[in-house]
Amino acid sequence: MADVDILISGGGVAGLTAAALFGRHGFSVLLCDPAPPVTEAEDAGSDLRTTAFLQPARDLLEDAGLWGRLSAHAAPLQIMRIVDAGGELAEPRVTRDFNAADISSGPFGWNLPNWLLRREMVARLADLPNVDFRPGTGTRTLLTREREALVGLTDGTRVRARLVIAADGRNSPMRTAAGIEVKTTRYGQKALAFAVTHPIPHDNVSTEIHRSGGPFTLVPLPDRDDMPCSAVVWMEDGPEALRLSQLATAEFEAAMMDRSCGLFGPLRLATRRTLWPIITQVADRMSAERLALIAEAAHVVPPIGAQGLNMSLGDLRCLRDLALASPDTLGSREMLDTYHRRRHTEVVTRATGIDALNRASQISAQPLRDLRAAGLSALYGAAPVRKMLMQMGLGATAKG
Repeated sequence: MADVDILISGGGVAGLTAAALFGRHGFSVLLCDPAPPVTEAEDAGSDLRTTAFLQPARDLLEDAGLWGRLSAHAAPLQIMRIVDAGGELAEPRVTRDFNAADISSGPFGWNLPNWLLRREMVARLADLPNVDFRPGTGTRTLLTREREALVGLTDGTRVRARLVIAADGRNSPMRTAAGIEVKTTRYGQKALAFAVTHPIPHDNVSTEIHRSGGPFTLVPLPDRDDMPCSAVVWMEDGPEALRLSQLATAEFEAAMMDRSCGLFGPLRLATRRTLWPIITQVADRMSAERLALIAEAAHVVPPIGAQGLNMSLGDLRCLRDLALASPDTLGSREMLDTYHRRRHTEVVTRATGIDALNRASQISAQPLRDLRAAGLSALYGAAPVRKMLMQMGLGATAKG
């Protein structure tokens, strides 16, 4: 039976980051995932979504030895623009900009494709001799004791660990094995994710356009084929999202032009379209005996305001600080109770706020869309409120 300090279940972006972070600090780490990571955009099963790393994430990525591999591929996000286009015509009627220069000397964050993140993170793990990455091997069983956890793997072997980190998604087998319940909210929405090129430069502005069904968000990417390029997340009611996903390319591009209000000129599809269900899900607890939940094993939120993975990195930041403060008590009840206390309230608060924003973005009745526009203008037009919302969006962590 193998012995490690930390076993990480789940090799997505959060799990890979966790392995690099704790490996960098000298802990012995075993990272398991039943599916080998897809590290090229053109390969079947590649994740064409992007991740916007907000400012606090950069320090964590640097600590993990990852930022040096990622920075050259990152598109900076200087301005977050919110547009209400909920009038009778598909055109902007309220626009509010959040400029990072108002609160910081740097951008809000940086945007990178998820498949590229996996490629660079896997390469980083190869440089860490104390990290054992086993793609193609998942976790199956969890037996915990006061001093250790015993994890059964899908290859028939067992591993003894002081701490198990569940980064294994919204249907987390480790969370299920620990008996932790979740509260799930469904919206009847799906999100289309893809990349586009466009003739009008994005100027490092992330633009979120609200009409009905959910936001249409364009997030800057580095140029592609000498054209400005953006990642798009297009949220719609489920049947409409499915219909859009099946349109011929020319029809889909015409629909994009209408939905984007022509703000960037004709949008040209640069990748295939992928479809993702939209839910909010929060675990009742973020820890159990010898187990910590992070990322989608602990919380899933709609893709609004770049909060999803940045909440996950907040989980990792808290775990790292607790582990380094007292390495001898890694995985102890005291450590994990403190982790739950510090993270769970913030997670619930953020999930509640994003839920409210998403419900507002779904509104289809014209009088309610008018009310939304008036609220957007009043709320975001006040400079002190705008500054406070920007600072909250960057994700200051709660203490306790």
